[in-house]
Amino acid sequence: MPELPDITLYLEALGERILGRRLERVTLINPFLLRTAIPPLASAAGRRVEQLRRVGKRIAIGLEGELWLVLHLMIAGRLHWFASGRKVSGRAALARFEFDSGTLTLTEAGSKRRAALYLLAGDAELVRIDPGGLEIFAADLPGFTARLQLEHHTLKRALTDPRLFSGIGNAYSDEILHRARLSPLAMTHKLTAAEMARLYEATRSTLEDWTARLHEAGGTAFPEGVTAFRPGMAVHGRYRQPCPDCGTPVQRIRYADNETNYCPRCQTEGRVLADRALSRLLKDDWPKTADELERLQVKPRE
Repeated sequence: MPELPDITLYLEALGERILGRRLERVTLINPFLLRTAIPPLASAAGRRVEQLRRVGKRIAIGLEGELWLVLHLMIAGRLHWFASGRKVSGRAALARFEFDSGTLTLTEAGSKRRAALYLLAGDAELVRIDPGGLEIFAADLPGFTARLQLEHHTLKRALTDPRLFSGIGNAYSDEILHRARLSPLAMTHKLTAAEMARLYEATRSTLEDWTARLHEAGGTAFPEGVTAFRPGMAVHGRYRQPCPDCGTPVQRIRYADNETNYCPRCQTEGRVLADRALSRLLKDDWPKTADELERLQVKPRE
């Protein structure tokens, strides 16, 4: 799922292309994409774009007359831009947004249709769909600490809860926790003051650094190839590959459609965290430490 660094780049690229421009028409190719009925989607046509805003992991396009087009890309949704005069790609799109400067399309990989489009009337409706997560760059350490400790959860769950923090998902939470040298299963209420400060700084610096890196890599082009698996990431998507800091093979915990990636030596004091399904299967044969994992040359199953 595109997270804060990716959404930031999308918004900046859209700002250069559609801010102040007229939305001529919206073509809805897959009707299940639209999650609102009032106001009707046709009422967005002919209005100029007045502002752009990030709402959590959503992209909000503010139109004349206090209308908001809100795009929630979810896991597999992506945006593509075709300047005026350029042929619009034939790839399957769920919707096309035709501006006087070009065409924006929304596609979604796979067969699951999770991406969503909303047309909302007024700022109050936009606020209503905001999960309410804390904006990291607007928070100081006390505010961050208070938000993290609102509920008693693991750090992984807390960082990715959109009601607690805005714009952080599975990928960047792994990178944040690796930079902070903290276990994804550490509990929010058990962090020391030093660990909390380390997590706060790691959260800000990770998101800031990756936004800058994506800027540098993409230049002025519209963001394509948006992915949760980036070359240069320390642990996310790097299962069994060496940790860039200590060389220990990165481990993972899998659950449902998600996984948590971590370095046992840098983050869990050498302990290999039990994957529920695999540890039940192996029972006493499950390695408990990074040293044991390396000594036995255990290769966890996919």
